[in-house]
Amino acid sequence: MMTSNERRSVFTLSFLYATRMLGLFMVLPVFVLYGESLEHASPVLLGIAIGAYGLSQAVFQIPFGALSDRFGRKPLLVFGLLIFFIGSVIAAMSDSVYGVIFGRFIQGAGAIASVIMALLSDLTTVESRTKAMAMVGMSIGVSFSVALVLGPIVADFGGLSAIFWLTAFLAVVAILWLCLFVPTPNVTTKNRDSRVFKDQLKSVLSDHQLLRLDFGIFALHMCLTAMFIAIPVALWQHSGLPKEEHWWVYLVVLLASFFAMVPLIIIGEKRQRMKTVFCFAVALLAMSSFSMIWTQYSFGVFCVSLFAFFMAFNLLEASLPSLVSKISPAGSKGTAMGVYSTSQFLGAFFGGTLGGVLLSVAGESGVFLITVAICSVWLVLALTMEKPKHESSMSIAFQPLKSQQELDELSRALIDIRGVEDAVVIDDGVAYLKVLSARLDHDALAAVKQKFALQ
Repeated sequence: MMTSNERRSVFTLSFLYATRMLGLFMVLPVFVLYGESLEHASPVLLGIAIGAYGLSQAVFQIPFGALSDRFGRKPLLVFGLLIFFIGSVIAAMSDSVYGVIFGRFIQGAGAIASVIMALLSDLTTVESRTKAMAMVGMSIGVSFSVALVLGPIVADFGGLSAIFWLTAFLAVVAILWLCLFVPTPNVTTKNRDSRVFKDQLKSVLSDHQLLRLDFGIFALHMCLTAMFIAIPVALWQHSGLPKEEHWWVYLVVLLASFFAMVPLIIIGEKRQRMKTVFCFAVALLAMSSFSMIWTQYSFGVFCVSLFAFFMAFNLLEASLPSLVSKISPAGSKGTAMGVYSTSQFLGAFFGGTLGGVLLSVAGESGVFLITVAICSVWLVLALTMEKPKHESSMSIAFQPLKSQQELDELSRALIDIRGVEDAVVIDDGVAYLKVLSARLDHDALAAVKQKFALQ
């Protein structure tokens, strides 16, 4: 059961993430169809433009995540959103596909996804994290649905430039929301100051279970981006649906898939069957992609394939970051989420580029087929991964302290307790502890509670 502070944190971060992603998502359903009006446009260059932000995201996610471990999450979030705003303006003012590619690349340089996920991990307990990540994933899904409705409407009103101007405005909204409403954690982790970045990165890159999850998010977003090179064309050319009506198909399919995936998330977490649910979702992603090779010529059946694809996508999008945050090394959540997000956006870049190439040489079926191949490799890795461990955490409440010095003192006292691996103290009266239950010194914890009048 989430605390009121956790619910507040999840809501504010979900809104922040969804606001930023809304601008990126609005491009997906319309870019291939409307981008032909750009100078020098071709299927390959349009694919590169769709995925260009993923390349710069991949380059900067690890530095942003690691810097957030050292200098705080919120300063890095503001800086990243400002860069995203600049890239949106550049894309909005471009008449050439090359200018849009450059603008999209600058958009991606504001690589804050890893920082947002690390901040969410700071503000929630381990037991609540899957639910929190699922709620963020659902907010992104809602953003996706809204974007698929707004994208065609905005593009019909003012072309692609109108979408990019709206994206720039949303970046400003996100900055204001961050400064006014997102909580600021006071995070203390054992031995954090003695660890250098290369040691953090080494510990993350040497963890085989994390690497499996990193490949998973790479494959997931490679498939998604490639699919949105092919799906709009298939709906338009083969299923006979006019491009201005695509939005309602996406809306219905996505909303249905959200409701369908929630019971599976609950089963996986409550009954500790996340591996089973996870492998099922990967298999469903592969099967639905395979079915699109034939169902694209029949509108009704193609919608069923789309439903299955997005059900699997939403389930994996919600569960992957939670798994990463649970098994990442103590003190390196930002670095681990940086590697994870790098893999995510690198997948988006390769998906857009490869999708554009395959569309030009092999048509929509070629794009669907490469998605099946990627998912098949992923399924093998998922089947051989270890069962996720069930970790323990606790939260304790306290009266608001008078100064930052007292908050720091409380953080140090908590982290010095044997068995406490992470201590996150929120300035509005709650502390979250990640503990090793078998080693926890309950007497020392009781003494700290008494000293600081903790409940």
